[in-house]
Amino acid sequence: MVPQRTLNNTIRCSGIGLHSGKKIQLVLHPADVNTGIAFTRSDLNISIPAHADFVIDTRLCTTIGKDGVSISTVEHLLSALSGLGIDNAHIEVNGAEVPVMDGSAAPFVFLIQCAGIREQNESKKVIRILNRVEVSDGDKRCALYPASGFKVSYLLDYDHPLLKNRSVSIDFSHQAYTREVSRARTFGFLHEIEALQKSGLALGGSLENAIVLDQYRVMNDGGLRYEDECVRHKILDTVGDLSLAGLPIVGAFEGARTGHQMNHSLVTALLADTSAWRIEDLSPVENPTQTVLSGQVFAQQM
Repeated sequence: MVPQRTLNNTIRCSGIGLHSGKKIQLVLHPADVNTGIAFTRSDLNISIPAHADFVIDTRLCTTIGKDGVSISTVEHLLSALSGLGIDNAHIEVNGAEVPVMDGSAAPFVFLIQCAGIREQNESKKVIRILNRVEVSDGDKRCALYPASGFKVSYLLDYDHPLLKNRSVSIDFSHQAYTREVSRARTFGFLHEIEALQKSGLALGGSLENAIVLDQYRVMNDGGLRYEDECVRHKILDTVGDLSLAGLPIVGAFEGARTGHQMNHSLVTALLADTSAWRIEDLSPVENPTQTVLSGQVFAQQM
């Protein structure tokens, strides 16, 4: 049996909300088997499951909501939880956003590792992709198709000298989420950020929590963490968005020029086509690093 996982201890932190610019308190709790990932607005005492059925907005970030209450920018934390193979967790925030931290998933990975990871006495369930599911819009497209383990391939193609026709493929059966993906920061263009802030959005955005590009170059003093950091951040986002299927996916994702909206559309299309997938216990054959509990390899259950 490949066991489910939760946190070993409760852990907390605080940070700035990317869009509101307000300080947000974040608390991560262990959770019982088969409960999945759920968020609670502690200021309003409203709980929202981390599931595609509760996605209410995908502009700029992924936002979940219920009964008129929302929590935005959930994708980076969800990516970290998925990347470390966490099946069950309860997350509290005292505002309408998950804090952006440094714009990557690395601070959340650190928090999870500090809390510790505990195996649970219940087999891990996964969604196995049986048939290809695809969504497209012009030259934007993404798909899930059958494969062993979990693989993500992404093509980034912006009209910018550093972001033109750049692609990365990660096979998480062999490549570490923490090393290859988690440190990749969100990115934006200077003129777009200025326009957003004038409209009252991205008020917490800065060179401390995002890669900012002008017309030709990266403006951050430290440069990039990876040569292809922006593409890897798209993969980071994708891992988080796909986790909203409700269970880990066994299969491969390929995307080109897509974002949160199309990721959500793909998950929705997948769940609607019950012939394209099945839920099953994860086979130990597809779990090559069962003994690793440090979170150094993505989804050891994969």
